[in-house]
Amino acid sequence: MLDTIQETKTMDTIPTVNLQDFWSGDQELKNAFVNKLGEAFEEVGFVAVKGHGIPDELIGKLYAQVKDFFGLPVAEKLQVEVPGTAGQRGYTSFGKEHAKQSDAPDLKEFFQFGQTVSADHPLKDRYPDNAQVEQLPEFNGTLIDAYRAFEKAGGGLLEAISIHLGLSPEYFVDKIHNGNSILRAIHYPPITEEPKNAIRAEQHEDINLITLLVGASAEGLQLLNKQNKWVPINAGPGEIVVNVGDMLQRLTNNKLRSTTHRVVNPPRELWNTSRFSIPFFLHPTAEMKLNCLESCVDAEHGLAYEPITAGEYLDERLREIGLKK
Repeated sequence: MLDTIQETKTMDTIPTVNLQDFWSGDQELKNAFVNKLGEAFEEVGFVAVKGHGIPDELIGKLYAQVKDFFGLPVAEKLQVEVPGTAGQRGYTSFGKEHAKQSDAPDLKEFFQFGQTVSADHPLKDRYPDNAQVEQLPEFNGTLIDAYRAFEKAGGGLLEAISIHLGLSPEYFVDKIHNGNSILRAIHYPPITEEPKNAIRAEQHEDINLITLLVGASAEGLQLLNKQNKWVPINAGPGEIVVNVGDMLQRLTNNKLRSTTHRVVNPPRELWNTSRFSIPFFLHPTAEMKLNCLESCVDAEHGLAYEPITAGEYLDERLREIGLKK
């Protein structure tokens, strides 16, 4: 824990961009979007995105289904645990995951929904079936609709980032097609007793390329800024929060920032409340090489990382956070 870190109440913590500017066909708007997104990812690591194309109706239905799932009896939720997947499919019960630098489990339970391919697809053996929540007939259909909407928005953002980095606009296309992305529904239950050295989600960085977070039912998300202060992250109505993950930071030799963030406990008077959050962790296929881009390595910025594939890196990180033995 960083005892010297202070909190600030600054609300204007992250820039806002409109993805429709990038998709508009107006070259001036597109260039401005690329520049603003790239600058945000270099300086802050987080951005709020409007015009992302994920319908409000779908978001509302997604949260309703997620709340219904976590309201099921524990015994029924445990029926959709998927052994042998390191928590990458189905339900993971309270207190199983921890930050890589901490032994204290996070105060959360979650459900993970992964890539879906046809039975005869060459990658079928790599992607286990998603757990079927039979008690909620619309649950899985809603999650797959949301998953595809997140994939589309994330693909647009990565296209803009590839342009910012001087790469082909299609650089990420084949790397994220049928990628190992995860839609995670998280429930932070009411706090019933004094926490023992734990908060809802301890400080950490995400593993993947980028994370897209749509809504949250309560405040609590904070980032660690360059001044070593914790600041709240607040998106406006209709916006999603997007941040750089470690894979993209590694690929760009630290040019783009995977910023430390956490979810803090609410004030004591709100301990009796739940918090729900649904991030989409956009991953590439396992074969993608995370070797630092040559254009990001120079005399001033020496090579920071050894070559590794996305699959190898994910495996390493899942062990660090306690989901894989």
